[in-house]
Amino acid sequence: MEKKKLNVKIDEKVGEGTYSNMCMVTFSLSEFILDFGRFLPGLPDARILSRVVTSPQHAKNIMRTLQANIEKFEKQHGEIKLPGSPDDREIGFKSTGQNP
Repeated sequence: MEKKKLNVKIDEKVGEGTYSNMCMVTFSLSEFILDFGRFLPGLPDARILSRVVTSPQHAKNIMRTLQANIEKFEKQHGEIKLPGSPDDREIGFKSTGQNP
């Protein structure tokens, strides 16, 4: 079977990107919801800037793709160090699931 070429276009505003230092993940039987946000020192509240809703299958593909790219990054640039104790790693990145 011949692979078809996929043309991907990106809107200029989307292409600028949005910085996120926080991600919360929730899920149900039919979808995963990834909320990306940012919190800044001195401000009392974090703000969600983008929400991505996807199927469990796509969520697993995203995880695999991200893992493969982290491995490539670390081969080129060395291990990505996570500061602090294991408990500190939860700051800004939380996984909460909902099972209906």
